[in-house]
Amino acid sequence: MAIPPPPGPQQPEGQHPPQGAPPGAPGTSGPYPPPNPQVPNPQGPYQQGSYPGPYQQAPYQQGPYQQSPYGTPYQTWGQGYSPYNRPAPVNGLAIAALVLGVLCFLPGVGLVLGIVALVQIGKRGERGKGMAIGGIVMSSIGALLVGLMFATGGADDFWKGFSEGAAGNTFSLSKGECFDAPGDSLEGLAYDVDTVPCAGKHDAEVFASVTVAGDSFPGDSAVTDQADDKCYALMDAYAMDAWAVPDDVDVYYFTPTAQSWRIGDREITCMFGNTDEQGTLTGSLRKDVTTLDGDQFAYLDAARLLNTAMDSAPDEEYVEDDLPGHKKWARRVSDAITEQTGQLRRHTFDPAVSGQVEALLKNLDRSRKEWEKAAEARDADAFYAHYEKGAKLIDGSTTVTTREALGLATTPPAGGGSGGADGGGEGGSGMEV
Repeated sequence: MAIPPPPGPQQPEGQHPPQGAPPGAPGTSGPYPPPNPQVPNPQGPYQQGSYPGPYQQAPYQQGPYQQSPYGTPYQTWGQGYSPYNRPAPVNGLAIAALVLGVLCFLPGVGLVLGIVALVQIGKRGERGKGMAIGGIVMSSIGALLVGLMFATGGADDFWKGFSEGAAGNTFSLSKGECFDAPGDSLEGLAYDVDTVPCAGKHDAEVFASVTVAGDSFPGDSAVTDQADDKCYALMDAYAMDAWAVPDDVDVYYFTPTAQSWRIGDREITCMFGNTDEQGTLTGSLRKDVTTLDGDQFAYLDAARLLNTAMDSAPDEEYVEDDLPGHKKWARRVSDAITEQTGQLRRHTFDPAVSGQVEALLKNLDRSRKEWEKAAEARDADAFYAHYEKGAKLIDGSTTVTTREALGLATTPPAGGGSGGADGGGEGGSGMEV
């Protein structure tokens, strides 16, 4: 027979705890302690939330188990939340100091930025201390080197070399050099060229360099006009044998720009180039004292006197429109022939060519007399009569025998240059003489 457990504590009759009240609540008896008599309970002995009921969750209270055993309470990861701690940012001035230090550019600025960066890093807890220190060290070295350059004059030498290198179209070309232009074109802007041997194919050959005067840039049009005048005037001194210059070759030039002028560029570079964009030059066109023998140079140097005079013909094509101007021109030609024949007679030619030179001198003497008469003509008809006789005596065909004996080119330029006992030059009478 089972023995029932002993009965629990008895409650006074008529006192029943309210339903759902926890053990020990007011109106109950048992092992539960009574409520704290010092804490007022304005809502009655059964204040909502004070004790968990069957459908009520107890609120979290500070206690020994509220803190996560790993130090940080678990949280819900919402959008934009990272479970990892973000690293401290890198100080921007430290980066700048390192860059300036590595480049040795403005070392004083890099040094100051590095020091300021260290102060900011200490205050803000940022990263980049190593970069700041590296920038300070390298900027200090750069500042020391700059100081040494100024103390020893190295900075002045550096700037002088830079200015000289920047001048002259920013690349150096010398008289007698041949080169290929970028894109095989001599038109437009050029920043660099490739020098090549003149013996092979090339785009251009430099024959002269001249300097533009003035402190301020005169403008693109004015510089071009100077280049046109000076380069054409100097071409005969380099290519003295005008007959040896191909018909498809003309004068080109490099000129300073407004930008290169500011760094000291004052140079006009004159050169020969092919008029066909796809064409090239082969071999050097240089025919001057450096490449000619004594007889060749004496002959061509004397012929240049007459060529220059022939190129000074009046702008008026018809004598009737400017008889005085044509008479002055005839006088210049007559004087030039006098100088030419005197120079040829003063030179002692090799016997193998002296006979041909003497025959040429006779024609020149006869031509000079006709030009003298043209300079004294009373009207246009008289001028024409003497002009035609004088020009025929110095026509290019009369010099072929002499040229062949001297080893010079024997084919007159097509289209007729001007020029005296050899032709050459441009403009002038338009005759091949």
